[in-house]
Amino acid sequence: MPSMIFIERDGTRRTVDAPVGLSVLEIAHKHGVDIEGACEGSLACSTCHVIVEPAWYDRLGVASEDEEDMLDLAFGLEKTSRLGCQIVMTPELDGLVVRLPSGVRNAQGG
Repeated sequence: MPSMIFIERDGTRRTVDAPVGLSVLEIAHKHGVDIEGACEGSLACSTCHVIVEPAWYDRLGVASEDEEDMLDLAFGLEKTSRLGCQIVMTPELDGLVVRLPSGVRNAQGG
């Protein structure tokens, strides 16, 4: 089974199993990683914002216009920012490394 690494807000690196077909958001929730995902992956918030390590960023598909719009609302946006709900694990992403931003901005008001 593929794995991925979350770099938590305090810098701790956490390697977890990452089943093919699950999103980074779903994988985070499965392993108790602190990513909110207020809209439950429906692309209506930016609370699952992650920062993809540069070596992995170009391996991901291009972000949709809707994802780009939501990213504009994300706290701590960086060049390699993506929404965790939009990154779906594949065998090619085995070893993927993402960092959690220092905070989140919930535009849903919750």
